[in-house]
Amino acid sequence: MLTAQDIQGLYAIIPTPALPNAESLDARDTVDLVETERVINALIQDGISGLIVLGTTGECATLSQSDYEAFVTCVLETVKKRIPTFVGTSALGGHEVANRLHFIKDRGADGTLLGLPMWQPLVDVEAINFYRQVSDLFPQLAVMVYANSRAFRYSFPLEFWEAVAREAPTVCAAKHSRPGNLVKIIKASKDRINFVPHEMSVKKFYNLSPQTTTACWATSAAMGPAPACAIMEAIQQKNSQAIETLAEAIDWAATPIHPIVTDAEVFASYNIQLEKLRINAAGYCKAGPMRPPYNYMPEEFKLAAEECGRRWSLLCDNYQGNFHFKEEVWKISHRSNPRN
Repeated sequence: MLTAQDIQGLYAIIPTPALPNAESLDARDTVDLVETERVINALIQDGISGLIVLGTTGECATLSQSDYEAFVTCVLETVKKRIPTFVGTSALGGHEVANRLHFIKDRGADGTLLGLPMWQPLVDVEAINFYRQVSDLFPQLAVMVYANSRAFRYSFPLEFWEAVAREAPTVCAAKHSRPGNLVKIIKASKDRINFVPHEMSVKKFYNLSPQTTTACWATSAAMGPAPACAIMEAIQQKNSQAIETLAEAIDWAATPIHPIVTDAEVFASYNIQLEKLRINAAGYCKAGPMRPPYNYMPEEFKLAAEECGRRWSLLCDNYQGNFHFKEEVWKISHRSNPRN
């Protein structure tokens, strides 16, 4: 089973590619399995270290059970154990979580991205006991806690991490976003849990805790993994200049969506739409349409997401390796970034 120390490099997060009929409320068989296989093979060829599917971007909450099973089967048969793969199993209640955990275990998943049951907010003792029971019942599945306090209406306090690290031995990682009390929760977990940031905050995590910042996750990898792979490589090499250069380039690409991602309520309302729009605009992955009911996006946010996708694609097209971009894209980025 994977441990905290095994979580290394870039973990790409992909959407669940949707066929054109997916926009309809009564659609069936909405998963584009051909595109799923294609994009996974492309990501592995392009250097990702691991894969995460069926979180928010993967529309875990909107897939029918038959679509969920078809997608998981395709993902795991395509990966063929080449890289560690975490499959989302979050659901409204515990029994459905267990059903999904059995399904992914039987098909060879390495681990699960797992949030708390979503209907009623949990208190501390319930949240801790939930992960303890998962660990007891599925000792061969590594668990990455989906630590999204807004989505799961739970604050994931220090006491939670202390107890889970002690009582749920299969919990090896947490999908995290904000540095906040990072040093305290690392200490509380006694280095048993790898707190994995996204590519836009990985520099901050590294500055706070360079020894434990060994991986990041990125939905942006579905727009092309080169920039996110590069910043993780720079971190692994402790190359401060390259880290700064790459963080600045990533921030430039994300500048159009800053008003969305920095407002917790706005981001929570348009998360799926944002990701699928920018992924489609970048052209690396055909994410397809959004599944209902999460398929409305205000026009100004739509344009911002698409501009983000175009900027990311420009970075990918002009990335030369060794942490360098062609001079012309660097000049464009500096002119376009309000900070410069």
